[in-house]
Amino acid sequence: MPVTILIVEDELAIADSIAYALRTDGFVPRHVTLGAQALDAMRGADPAAVPALVVLDVGLPDMNGFEVCRQLRQFCNAPVIFLTARSDEIDRIVGLEIGADDYVTKPFSPRELVARIRVVLRRLAPPAAAPAGRFDIRAAQARILYRGQVLDLTRYEYLLLQALCEHPGHVLSRAQLMDRVWADAPDTLERTVDAHIKSLRAKLRQVDPGDDPIQTHRGMGYSLAGA
Repeated sequence: MPVTILIVEDELAIADSIAYALRTDGFVPRHVTLGAQALDAMRGADPAAVPALVVLDVGLPDMNGFEVCRQLRQFCNAPVIFLTARSDEIDRIVGLEIGADDYVTKPFSPRELVARIRVVLRRLAPPAAAPAGRFDIRAAQARILYRGQVLDLTRYEYLLLQALCEHPGHVLSRAQLMDRVWADAPDTLERTVDAHIKSLRAKLRQVDPGDDPIQTHRGMGYSLAGA
């Protein structure tokens, strides 16, 4: 089911660029311009319709974003990412102390913001089930077992395989994998994905030469076959 993200931003150009990046990555954006509207949206009568995360501008016309977050925390634990034109350390500290999960200073890359949103949601989500009989993800130890054997993975190999395991059977494009795995390295080229897929396949074949769970979809991306 698509995940809804609430954008609370009075500058329409910024809100539109965020919404476009979210839609491109499979999210459903919802936009309001006022803090009061944001609080109303998060108090929705249908819990299933309440946005999963709030992208909240600090400088809003009706109230300070920090105050919006304070009021939000009285009835809702949805993650909050602040947007602000100010980069003072005291602002970052205040924002995080009142319950924000991340902090982005303008100007920013919409792609980087979407990557941060995914990181926050992944951190708060319950562990995803991997295809039965093949993979066992042990996130607390940053390990993945394949056919009962611990894989010797680099950091990016681990994150790449984890991303595929979290969406078994779903085709993930190179751009989507870049956002999930290389969020801290925005200058990395997309062909890096192909190189890491190749090295992952080699390590999986060492465990089970007859199995090739990573599927290539030409012109589309990669997926992990089900059990």
